[in-house]
Amino acid sequence: MWPLNPEMRRTPFLRQLVSAAARCRRAAALTAVALLLAACAGYRLGPTAGFAAGSRTIRVQYFENHTLQPRLSEALAHALRKRLQQDGTYRLVSAGEPDVVVSGEILRFQRRPLSFQPRDVRTTRDEELELAVRLVVADRRAGTNLVDREVTARMDVRLEGNQTSAERQALTQLAEDFADRAAPLIVDGVW
Repeated sequence: MWPLNPEMRRTPFLRQLVSAAARCRRAAALTAVALLLAACAGYRLGPTAGFAAGSRTIRVQYFENHTLQPRLSEALAHALRKRLQQDGTYRLVSAGEPDVVVSGEILRFQRRPLSFQPRDVRTTRDEELELAVRLVVADRRAGTNLVDREVTARMDVRLEGNQTSAERQALTQLAEDFADRAAPLIVDGVW
């Protein structure tokens, strides 16, 4: 782009062009850095609740099951423990006095047919599973409830072959969906 002849670079006009181009590059670089810093201004590493990661302990108790579906309580507690452990805000404990206790009750487990077999309109092909849980998160230090609300999880299931085994497999995914919805409420609190 610029002439390679050193004689031509010595002319005042070309020196001004070269210095102007250098100033534009510097201004563009400074603008990019300023935009990058401004975009990251609201981001924080670590827990959002205002304390250091792992400094507070939490216990996830089994949920009281008011439905006829077996093994729901164990699946929900396992999925929620796994999700909280991945988050890292709290340190899970099973013995001693934790700072925070998670408990609750399973209120509803419902199946809704979405579609039926083409040649048998009484046999469900796809169904929606819905789970409603009253989630209670108690801060034992302060003696208050951090969260006390209903959390609903849903998923669609294709019933191929055996309905019982398809629902059993879907139960794990439904518990993970519940954990994905409940963990931010526990970690960040209710807004």
